[in-house]
Amino acid sequence: MNWRKWNYAIHRDLGFLCIGLTLIYALSGIAVNHIADWNPNYVIERVEAQIDPLPSGVINPIIIPQILQQLGELNGHENAFQPDPDNLWIYVEKRMIRVHLPSGSVKHERVKRRPFWYPLNFLHLNHPKKAWTWVADVYAGALFLLAISGMLMISKKTGLKTRGLVLTLAGIALPLLFLMVYY
Repeated sequence: MNWRKWNYAIHRDLGFLCIGLTLIYALSGIAVNHIADWNPNYVIERVEAQIDPLPSGVINPIIIPQILQQLGELNGHENAFQPDPDNLWIYVEKRMIRVHLPSGSVKHERVKRRPFWYPLNFLHLNHPKKAWTWVADVYAGALFLLAISGMLMISKKTGLKTRGLVLTLAGIALPLLFLMVYY
């Protein structure tokens, strides 16, 4: 078997292997690039609720679990703060629940992970570390081999050699241009 057949076989098999990873990295890459426009990891709901009114004044800490129970909050609070006699702020899981005591009006945010996007971005940003780092490195190496083997597949007969060279150089020049402008 000559080198062209080996090159073709390697390119084909690596290409099939990389399809799934490429789709995951491409989708999550787009999501991560637009994090200023929307939060791809979390849905933030602003919730208004009502609890039994409480008298103004300094709140006894025993009342806080009762308030959370009325709201259906299963997790205990991390901290609480009373900025004035009529308001109470309860911190639960890195979020704040604002309670207006005399009216029983409650305003808070609920944060939920997006079921599709959160796991994709978790992998894309290499949060698992350890073994996933090796998977990502092998994937990067496979992409490198795909690029090289793809360039070697172009024969002189097809007339694509010049076009391929120009597009390859454009692909190298584009990030260099952005580095010169932004770095």
